[in-house]
Amino acid sequence: MSRRRISAFVAALVLAGAAPVLLPASSASAAACSSYPSWVAGKSYVTGNIVRYTDGKAYIAEHDNPGYDPTISTWYWEPYACDGGTNPSGFVVSEAQFNQMFPSRNSFYTYSGLKAAMSAYPAFANTGSDTVKKQEAAAFLANVSHETGGLVHIVEQNTANYPHYCDWGQPYGCPAGQAAYYGRGPIQLSWNFSYKAAGDALGIDLLGNPWLVQNDAAVAWKTGLWYWNTQNGPGTMTGHNAMVNGAGFGQTIRSINGSLECDGKNPAQVQSRVNNYQRFTQILGTTTGNNLYC
Repeated sequence: MSRRRISAFVAALVLAGAAPVLLPASSASAAACSSYPSWVAGKSYVTGNIVRYTDGKAYIAEHDNPGYDPTISTWYWEPYACDGGTNPSGFVVSEAQFNQMFPSRNSFYTYSGLKAAMSAYPAFANTGSDTVKKQEAAAFLANVSHETGGLVHIVEQNTANYPHYCDWGQPYGCPAGQAAYYGRGPIQLSWNFSYKAAGDALGIDLLGNPWLVQNDAAVAWKTGLWYWNTQNGPGTMTGHNAMVNGAGFGQTIRSINGSLECDGKNPAQVQSRVNNYQRFTQILGTTTGNNLYC
């Protein structure tokens, strides 16, 4: 039976007073999408806006845009599943919990920007049991909180360091300028080679335009998730792998700043990260797991 005939059949049963019928998943999703406003060509949208397109499907804005077509301008829009209940993205951290974690955050670091960025790394906080998912989300956000003073700082505060992050030994040099590759975003992305690698992975020219990380919330969050999901740093595994494979929160510290903090080098900084993690897991209603320290 075709979808059109199924819909007509269901409608006939409802009109006849028959018992409720469960819609197929695709129909249920379309019904949920109807709650979002219709996309309007030429209307300005900001990161996190959700619209219903002419085909009935929903899309979330990954970047601010002046009303580009979601099915054409795919860098600006991402398909959005509408049938996830009160937390449609499926993210284990609700917006209310996010706000509780970061009561003094800079308005730049939006919850919607984080959700939009997660499409680049769908395994993040979406691997393993619900406990593991929550632990990974808490671990990432705990390290992010430490790096940014509670999501307050967008850029590195010590401007004297800015000229030090250009490695002219790289064949591509520093096209944005000697002092352009200072720390930005939730993981404080630094150095020209890191901007090059992150940009290549994300399909964005961050080597040529590193300022995107401090001007576009979704790009900023994506750089943080890029590091978390793909980079070992001074450790032996990524933050993502540390959490989903049971190595523990301590190994995420090692992958981010272990050469300066772990093995007794700066216990106060390690404790700050652990405190954040313990508080965030409590907010999410889960346990911390073992191996909290490095």
